[in-house]
Amino acid sequence: MKYMIASDIHGSAKYCQIMLERFAAENTDRLLLLGDLLYHGPRNDLPEYYAPKKVIKLLDSLKDSIVCVRGNCDAEVDQMVLHFPIMAEYAVLDFGGKNLIYASHGHVFNKENPLPMSKGDILLCGHTHVPACEKNENFIYMNPGSVSIPKENSPHSYMIFENGKFQWKNLHDGKVYKEFTV
Repeated sequence: MKYMIASDIHGSAKYCQIMLERFAAENTDRLLLLGDLLYHGPRNDLPEYYAPKKVIKLLDSLKDSIVCVRGNCDAEVDQMVLHFPIMAEYAVLDFGGKNLIYASHGHVFNKENPLPMSKGDILLCGHTHVPACEKNENFIYMNPGSVSIPKENSPHSYMIFENGKFQWKNLHDGKVYKEFTV
């Protein structure tokens, strides 16, 4: 199974549309969203082409392919308008190997406050808007960066996970800029 992993759309119809175009071009099976879908949040400027109602329609068009966790800017009212679950604090993905992948937005569970994981498990988080791949004592922390509001001079980005390999890709051209094999 091939996953696209993305985070922090923050209501940008422009970047959500580009993300969905990449999802199709990558021939991906599932889209794992790490939260902050519709609202920009009080700490962020409005993202380019802020149009949450358009983002709702765009994401709902793939509702059967989306796995999502709740971000700090996601609320019950967002769940009322989206037709796929978004309110889970975390998700656990089992790919049949010895290690699990835990997905969380990062505002509650993160590299400083991880879920109970076994050595070699992976913790995927968004929230910081900064791409990352860090080996910790008992787990590997990864962040795809942000689709719409990247920080620390990082690109608009997403990740692909397939056959034990993670790739960080530039949203605009789909080019790989970082890789990690489990």
